[in-house]
Amino acid sequence: MSASEQTEIVAPIGGSMRELLRATAPVDLGAIDPRSTPALPPAEVTGEHRKSWAREQVELVGAELGRQQEMLFAMAKADSDRPAHRVLLVLQAMDCGGKDGTIKRVAGAMNPLGLHIRSFGPPTAEELRHDFLWRIRRALPPPGYVGVFNRSHYEDVLIARVGSLVPEATWRARYDEINSFEQELAGDGVTLVKVMLHISYAEQGERLLERLTDPRKHWKYNPSDVDSRARWDDYQAAYAEALSRCGPDAAPWFVVPADRKWYRDWAVAHLLRETFDTLHLGYPPADFDVARERERLRAGGAGAAGTAEMNDR
Repeated sequence: MSASEQTEIVAPIGGSMRELLRATAPVDLGAIDPRSTPALPPAEVTGEHRKSWAREQVELVGAELGRQQEMLFAMAKADSDRPAHRVLLVLQAMDCGGKDGTIKRVAGAMNPLGLHIRSFGPPTAEELRHDFLWRIRRALPPPGYVGVFNRSHYEDVLIARVGSLVPEATWRARYDEINSFEQELAGDGVTLVKVMLHISYAEQGERLLERLTDPRKHWKYNPSDVDSRARWDDYQAAYAEALSRCGPDAAPWFVVPADRKWYRDWAVAHLLRETFDTLHLGYPPADFDVARERERLRAGGAGAAGTAEMNDR
């Protein structure tokens, strides 16, 4: 079957993506091949052009994500007296790991009116006057929304650790603070989908070189990226500890092999779809008499049409 003939979503093989990609402690990133494609159907299903097949599937899954997102919003609007579900996708990766591309291709399939996307760079002077979770709390999605974090509170146990921005005792204490914070979010109706986009050292080098080669991508390049690249092993160790220490059932981590962009998008789309399925969403029933409203509309329809006809003359 060619990509252009696809009309149905094909499920991952070997189990759910949430099971297959979940990070379990102790996390060994060196044992996960960034070019691997866990759960991708075989060539008999995808055909020769796996990339095209996966991209078509992402579009189909995206349509389903859009429907689930609408139900999420509708349920929150219909019952504003109770804490409503919220979904928060947290994306972490090394530089050039594909966070922006994932947001564009996966989250971009949903209705932007129901999305709440936030990026986190170096903290501002105001943010530094508060604890490290202050700016995170302010960026949480409202009830009924799907939030996306491009980087997150985990920067405070990653770059803060590798760059020695705070004492070791400070960043080590943050693991427990993060776990308490995420447990609080779970109790408040926030469903976390924490994804590390796992790329290789070689792939990062190629993507950085591409940014330097293409003038249209110079704006994406930062000389500090090379400095961070020199600390690759330190960052890998920081990621491994964060994933190992902050991945409870209420807020698990998923490691997505991300050297192949098309697989990355396919995997994250399915992770989101499976997460929505766990929420058992649906459209809320009408809080009015549907039959009566239909009768009222019909009764006033002729008059309304006549008025509109007169205005056209």
